[in-house]
Amino acid sequence: MTANLLDFDLEGLAAFCEQLGEKRFRAVQLFRWIHQRGASDFTRMTDLARSLRDKLPAVCTITDLPVLSRQDSADGTIKWLFDVGGGNAVETVFIPEEDRGTLCISSQAGCAVGCRFCSTGHQGFSRNLTTGEILAQLWHAEFFLRKHLKRDERVITNVVMMGMGEPLQNYNALVPALRTMLDDHGYGLSRRRVTVSTSGVVPMIDRLAQDCPVALAVSLHAPNDALRDDLVPLNRKYPIAELLDACLRYLPAAPRDFITFEYCMLDGVNDQPEHAQELLALIRHHGARGVPCKINLIPFNPFPDSGLVCSPRAAVLRFGQILNEGGVVTTVRKTRGDDIDAACGQLAGDVLDRTNAAQRLAQRRQTTERPIRFVHKERQA
Repeated sequence: MTANLLDFDLEGLAAFCEQLGEKRFRAVQLFRWIHQRGASDFTRMTDLARSLRDKLPAVCTITDLPVLSRQDSADGTIKWLFDVGGGNAVETVFIPEEDRGTLCISSQAGCAVGCRFCSTGHQGFSRNLTTGEILAQLWHAEFFLRKHLKRDERVITNVVMMGMGEPLQNYNALVPALRTMLDDHGYGLSRRRVTVSTSGVVPMIDRLAQDCPVALAVSLHAPNDALRDDLVPLNRKYPIAELLDACLRYLPAAPRDFITFEYCMLDGVNDQPEHAQELLALIRHHGARGVPCKINLIPFNPFPDSGLVCSPRAAVLRFGQILNEGGVVTTVRKTRGDDIDAACGQLAGDVLDRTNAAQRLAQRRQTTERPIRFVHKERQA
């Protein structure tokens, strides 16, 4: 059985090369060819010894994910549907902005957490992705975009693990992928520009702080346990107080001096002024000095069977104003790619053996009010 070199971070690739009787510097050369130049053909790697180039095809591959579809939004957002085998597919989204290019990457086919407002969670869980499948999303997107946009320099400047799945429930595959993203011989991304989003897997937050601390985003969505139990079932195992304690423990190792809290705005569920006041009190009074944070308010993107509705524009603005006036930096996330179902909470992929996700994707195309951006003074990323 041949190895997929996308499964290795640099240390893993060095160990693989040692098994072949090669020195560490050969692993560095290979790593650069793969992740800095997008090469998959060993014969192109001209600074490798010919003996090694001849040896590699028999023992390893550089395996891309088959593309089932690509959709281009009117706003420049691009969504890929990648085949990961066994009737499963995952979605990856590129979001271009003036000063950055962000890639939203999936970590699982489906998701076991089952948040009420998330389309991925409604399709059920199929399996974890491998490190190679996580990295292949970045590898494919980066080198496609360089050709597509006719650019020689790096296009993707930020990565967010906010696609399908709960990243911290696929920890062993996630960490080598993160290390490759950060490695100067790989993609060379700053720790501040790589974000892991979690619904609150407390023990893994602590492990991430030790193993590979990057920016952390926590899917909070409620100011109390009773409401969060209903919206984010994982809260029944790791309630809010334990989650906020983990956030405080994470901060000393984090590349930023704050945690990002994601809060999906649901009409009549969690968007009332009393919810904002309760959230403000929770953040400001937890622990000795409160939890340093930034809050992203996310307009809900409707999908069938959720039974939920997006909060009205006025309610979102009112909620954000209360938080801002209380001293908590707050933004309303701008919806991108909603014409191709690429917006937050809409990624559904296609788990053919478990759900009729493709039919549900087709049914979901409906007209919704386009959210606005809440303008305020914000810390620089």
